[in-house]
Amino acid sequence: MIKKITSRKLSNTFKEFISNERSGAIVLIFCTALSLVIANTAFGPSYIGFWQSYAGPLSVEHWVNDGLMAIFFLLIGLELERELYVGELSNVRNALLPIVAAAGGLSVPALIHFGFNYGTPTQPGIGIPMATDIAFAIGVLALLGNRVPASLKVFLVALAVMDDLGAIIVIAIFYTADLSLAYLGGALGVFALLVVLNRLRVMSLVPYLLGGALMWFLMLKSGVHATIAGVLLAFTIPFTHKEDDADSPSHILEHVLHKPVAFIILPIFALANTGIVLGGDIISDLTNSNSLGIILGLVTGKPVGITLLAFIAVAIGICRLPLDLNWKHILGAGMLGGIGFTMSIFITNLAFIGSDPSFLAETVNSSKMAILVASLTAGIIGFIWLKIFGAPNVGDKDMDTMDFADEEAAAT
Repeated sequence: MIKKITSRKLSNTFKEFISNERSGAIVLIFCTALSLVIANTAFGPSYIGFWQSYAGPLSVEHWVNDGLMAIFFLLIGLELERELYVGELSNVRNALLPIVAAAGGLSVPALIHFGFNYGTPTQPGIGIPMATDIAFAIGVLALLGNRVPASLKVFLVALAVMDDLGAIIVIAIFYTADLSLAYLGGALGVFALLVVLNRLRVMSLVPYLLGGALMWFLMLKSGVHATIAGVLLAFTIPFTHKEDDADSPSHILEHVLHKPVAFIILPIFALANTGIVLGGDIISDLTNSNSLGIILGLVTGKPVGITLLAFIAVAIGICRLPLDLNWKHILGAGMLGGIGFTMSIFITNLAFIGSDPSFLAETVNSSKMAILVASLTAGIIGFIWLKIFGAPNVGDKDMDTMDFADEEAAAT
């Protein structure tokens, strides 16, 4: 058996995705820094009060986290759909590596947090270090340009998408408020209707978007987090199975949503959720059991879990590495997987609902502080690691080329 390298161009959609994530990460950093600064000035109480003020039946923060973020989750679903049909996850052999790695990246951080918080009021925070922020992780990797293999970018995108899918499942199962079966049944009924439209090859986006809005409302009333409607909607929108097909409704919507999500929705989410008040007990906030579980889960649990399970899977022959990747690349991707930020903050907002108000405010504030510290640490370490050890194993460093390792029997 000998191995050969075959080459394939990265899709235009994927290259646009990488470009948007890089620029979007810069905007996110700016908005996060701005929110932190304002929250710790004399304008802080008014700033935080604005996000907690009510606009109709929901607070402004609630509209952002349940409304705008449903659009973010719709984009995540569309990206996952593309990966499953024509991307890295469309081939079982290629898909197994990021799937197994994502399983490690979900389980090890959760176990670390659980070990620190078992039997305490902060145990529900177990889901916080499980998540990966696609925008930041891919944005940091994109800053390295062609100094890292193109297949590492594909691996990290697939890993992050599967990671976020795992986080979405955790949200749906474990962070559901009082459940209304009537509203949930209505939401699933709308979902079923949209699936029928998909099967009938109704290609107009209008009925899907209208049905999606109704499904969001019903999901909100059901007690299941409303953003799940965004993911469900994504899988009802027709996909033509042709890479970069401009006529595919899924491709059209994904293309339309990329920039608004990267440059409007996620920055607003950062402004609404990172107004963290830095008190005099910062050290105490960062060293309590919940914060340690978050920091160690993201900074050490992510790279250990991702690399360890990927190594085991390759060692026993379940999957394999592309020829231009080595274990230093996988470890570096695992480090960037520790950038939890958006998804971790999102889960933080859900994890402690129902707790005593003073405990809730204090725990959410310290959790967000720990997420910022962990994400910044993971991003810096991952960037430095890959800048030093991230060179491709083969000579082709063109970002537009993706290399795959294929085995072919040949007579020698």
